[in-house]
Amino acid sequence: MLIILMDEQILTPEQVCQSCLLADGSGQPRWRSGQLTCGQAIRKLAQQQSEQYECLMGFRIAHIE
Repeated sequence: MLIILMDEQILTPEQVCQSCLLADGSGQPRWRSGQLTCGQAIRKLAQQQSEQYECLMGFRIAHIE
């Protein structure tokens, strides 16, 4: 599951990506083969930390299981 991290909130992609020009046709982040293609990976600080990305709009997105 993808979530969007903000300072004090956790948002769903539906709350943010619907208005993004880089989202797919259904308003979701472009997630393909385990990678966010509309952003870039952020280096993990700890092994147990979830995969995190920064989208081109500046939001931080985490992939949690």
